[in-house]
Amino acid sequence: MDTLISYFSTIPSSHRSLILVSGITIFWLIENAFPLFNFKYRRFHHAGINIFFTLTTIIVNFCLAFILLQVADWSVKNNFGILQWLPQMSIGIYALVGLLLLDLIGAYLVHLVEHKVKLLWRFHLIHHTDTWIDTTTANRHHPGESVIRFVFTTLGVLLVGTPMWLVFLYQTISVVATQFNHANIALPKKVDTLLSYFIVSPDMHKVHHHYVLPYTDSNYGNIFSIWDRLFGTFRVLPREEIVFGVDSHFEPEEHNNLGNLLKIPFQKKK
Repeated sequence: MDTLISYFSTIPSSHRSLILVSGITIFWLIENAFPLFNFKYRRFHHAGINIFFTLTTIIVNFCLAFILLQVADWSVKNNFGILQWLPQMSIGIYALVGLLLLDLIGAYLVHLVEHKVKLLWRFHLIHHTDTWIDTTTANRHHPGESVIRFVFTTLGVLLVGTPMWLVFLYQTISVVATQFNHANIALPKKVDTLLSYFIVSPDMHKVHHHYVLPYTDSNYGNIFSIWDRLFGTFRVLPREEIVFGVDSHFEPEEHNNLGNLLKIPFQKKK
């Protein structure tokens, strides 16, 4: 565990980028060989749009990273935050509690709020317009949404009192988890169901991308499934019945055009 802490305390940006690229590549190859849905689409054009948004997400987080670093350092130095107030525990339990709480605030909570607040939904909508959900969809976030999610992540770091090594560990796991649960892959149903009791499985998350309520407003989690189950937002839908997208943006020129996607938050159309 000490080796893990040491590594994530000083993890180079190049390593974090390699993890992101490797994840996309691995799941891309797997879903190409064993797809859940046989989409009829221009795969590289679709990937190009989503990778553009992945790059803008990286740029936003890189430019604002110094804030996260300052907040994490301040929390630890001033003994502020839940982790700082808890009694001494093993480092493994400490890390698990930190990851659970960061996932609650930095993933589940922000996701739920984006669905409930109209202004925030206009930015998050870009993610839901994708009618061909695959691993490249994972970071299909408008730059404005990337800022919103950064704010919640920073709030999580402050309230949880998270040291920077744990923040980097959380972000690494979060990236791989979202690539996994968006991937166009078909796990055996029993395996997927079993996984969904602990982490967000592909079938579980794809229900969230179904275009009909209440399914769109469910399964908000990213790493752990406990929060959806605990707060009553967990839903199940057979994979064969899932239809991806948003009914207000089903036309290709609306959901498969980069220029239009960037303008969606500022358009009058709901």
